[in-house]
Amino acid sequence: MKNNQKNKKNSNKTSKKNSNVILGVVAVIVIGIAAFTFLNSGNDEESLAEQPKPTTISATDENGDMVIQVADVTETAKFYGYDELDTYMEILAVKASDGTVRTAFNTCQVCYASGRGYYVQNGDVLICQNCGNRFKMDEVEVAKGGCNPVPIFKEMKEVTDTTITIPKELFAEAEGIFANWK
Repeated sequence: MKNNQKNKKNSNKTSKKNSNVILGVVAVIVIGIAAFTFLNSGNDEESLAEQPKPTTISATDENGDMVIQVADVTETAKFYGYDELDTYMEILAVKASDGTVRTAFNTCQVCYASGRGYYVQNGDVLICQNCGNRFKMDEVEVAKGGCNPVPIFKEMKEVTDTTITIPKELFAEAEGIFANWK
């Protein structure tokens, strides 16, 4: 009987030691993950939290249409604010590598409902501030569907040698995709 009690005590001690070892390993893993996360937060130059919202330009005419001067558009995306309706909206315009001026609503076709589905430029790409998807400038107004800026195709605007006019009616149709913007 004494041997059984000794075996139970030894078994309990071994079980407690195993539990302590497992808890120790789990604690080390949790601390390691927390330390890694803390040390790497803020060091990532493309961190979504650190991307400032783009500065916007006002370009609205007396009819409530947006008029963008072609000469002002460069390889660096320009962001145009529109506040003629109940909802604030933005357009981005950029010159693609082929020299054409491309336009899109500055909101993501997938992430717009999050309120953070807008783009900022980093180098030669636009980055969605909700999911982090990277989108090349040359794809603006070309790609439709997926996580990219909502395109404003040629038939949706009036383009001359000097201006791009986006009608107020198009903004009225697009209010829903900006409803949750933050």
